[in-house]
Amino acid sequence: MVRLSLVCAVLCGTHATAGAADAVKYGEGRNSFVLATGSPGELGLLKVLGEAFASREQASMKWMKAGTGQSLKLLREKQVDMVMVHAPGGEEKAIKEGWATQRTLIGSNEFYIVGPGDDPAKVATAGSGAEAYRRIARAGAKFVSRGDNSGTHQKEMQIWSAAGTKPEGIWYIVTKDFMTASLMRANAEGAYFMTDSSTWVAEKSKATRLRVHLRGDKALVNTYHALAAPEGATPGRETAVKFIRFVASPEGQRIIQEFGRERYGEALYNDAVYARPFVD
Repeated sequence: MVRLSLVCAVLCGTHATAGAADAVKYGEGRNSFVLATGSPGELGLLKVLGEAFASREQASMKWMKAGTGQSLKLLREKQVDMVMVHAPGGEEKAIKEGWATQRTLIGSNEFYIVGPGDDPAKVATAGSGAEAYRRIARAGAKFVSRGDNSGTHQKEMQIWSAAGTKPEGIWYIVTKDFMTASLMRANAEGAYFMTDSSTWVAEKSKATRLRVHLRGDKALVNTYHALAAPEGATPGRETAVKFIRFVASPEGQRIIQEFGRERYGEALYNDAVYARPFVD
């Protein structure tokens, strides 16, 4: 998780100078901007989008790795120019309060509930995510939670609420870590976990103890939006807005539609057209 003290030390005055420990740079152009996100950066989609954009706009992107909650906090504090996040409630609040603009749907994936092959909580026959969570709690089966206020964690807590269950006890394991690391923890523990489909496709060969037990619940579709700082709020805001428009353009959407297909045999994300019916 990005630590705000380190972020402030890196960003104050220089707005994330190249070589910062928490920043990964794509492109070498003079028009620099800073973006915070989690999964799209972790899995490599951001690199492909960023390099394609940089080559046509003389731009350079600096990616700060942060979950949705932390990304929105960095945007509110004017530490980044834009974010890619998946927490509709938080996004709408940011727009209403005026510290975010340009909210743009860019794509989606979905959440899978994975777990040990013997499925001790019988999640595979549950009719919904909420029912799956009730069964896990009743069985006291190990469950890994990111517990980090990320978009994934927020969605998880919504499902526990819908299940009428408060998750607590020795079976409930909190990692305070990112998606891939938490998936690997679930694999090591033989525990259930709610992973996004993109991470599962990319990492399932390493999670040999786990299987997908529940997918297809419409409540688990995960829509991604891009948001930018308000006009004049940050140094790279205007370049960030151009990047958002690029990602939403036919060229950017084609990159999203095809990303991962050659390597994994299937795309890791769906485009905005697919995602639109699932936007609240």
